[in-house]
Parts: sequence; structure tokens; C-alpha cells
Amino acid sequence: MSRFLGEIRQLGYVVHDIEAAMDYWSTTLGVGPWYYNPRVPIVNYQYDGESHQPHNSVALANSGFVQVELIQTRNDVPSMYRDFLQAGRTGLQHVAYWTESYDADLERLLAQGFKPKMSGEVGEKGRFIYFDTEYHPGTVIELSEVAGPKGRLFDLIRESANGWDGKDPVRPFPDLSRL
Repeated sequence: MSRFLGEIRQLGYVVHDIEAAMDYWSTTLGVGPWYYNPRVPIVNYQYDGESHQPHNSVALANSGFVQVELIQTRNDVPSMYRDFLQAGRTGLQHVAYWTESYDADLERLLAQGFKPKMSGEVGEKGRFIYFDTEYHPGTVIELSEVAGPKGRLFDLIRESANGWDGKDPVRPFPDLSRL
């Protein structure tokens, strides 16, 4: 556990083929079920302070308490995911810490010298920010707000993984407005 941010709650993997990655994780590693969104609705997205319109596909599943995120970029919008791929890497790109006190935690991290690199929002109470703190591949830090519908989605994903029998390994994201 981090003395500063609590527990790592998510491992984010950037992949070239998200469908193949979901198959590998569910078939070979037994992790699932995967909740898949072929086009994540990100608003207020910024990379290095500039606005863009990313098209990312995301799949989420839990292995115990830790959530695994698979990410495939679908356009050439500037992002830390694109940078990771262009550097010739795939695999673990970031670790995420979850918070219900996003503003206070963000203020504290900024005061500690963390530099924002990429940010946006997914639904109500779904803000996220990645910091430019990669010292070696896979160590980018994400702070992710998990209150409201996004928090309930993450609870559903974790609960679905408990005792998962291997059936229906890929499922669509539920409508966040109904959670």
C-alpha cells in the first residue's frame, strides 16, 4: 500500500488488439468477466493542456480486489497511451489510485510536485488525471474519481468477478446513467 495514495486499485494495460487481450486474460488467465466499451465517452479531455477528442476502447475486469483495465487507442489523438505505443511498448502503462475526495487529493498531489499530463471525465463523478511521473514503463500514476455511477460500475465489475464461472466472458458496459 502506498503511504501517500492508499492502495493501487487498477492496473492499466495498453494493447494493440483489445479483443485478443480480453480472450487471453479470460481464457488463459481466468480473469473476467470483462465489461467492454468500444468507444468510451470522454469529455473535457486534455493532453498537455490542449483539448482533443480521443477514441479509446476499454475493457475492465477484476482479479480479486485489483481491477485490470485494457485500453486500445482507435485514433491518433495525442495521449499517454499513444506515446507508450509509439515508444515501442505494450502492456502495463499505469497504476491507478481511486478516490472519492478527488479535489482534495488532486490539490495534495499538485502540492507534492506531480505534473498533470492527461485528464478528462467519464460520466458524472468520473474525473481522471494522469501525471507525468513515469520513471520506467508502467509507472504512470492515475488519480481516478470513483463516486456516483462510476463507483457503482466498478462495484458491479468487482462483484461479477467473485465466483465467475467463465461464462459470458465479454459483456457490454451498462448505462452509467442507470447505475
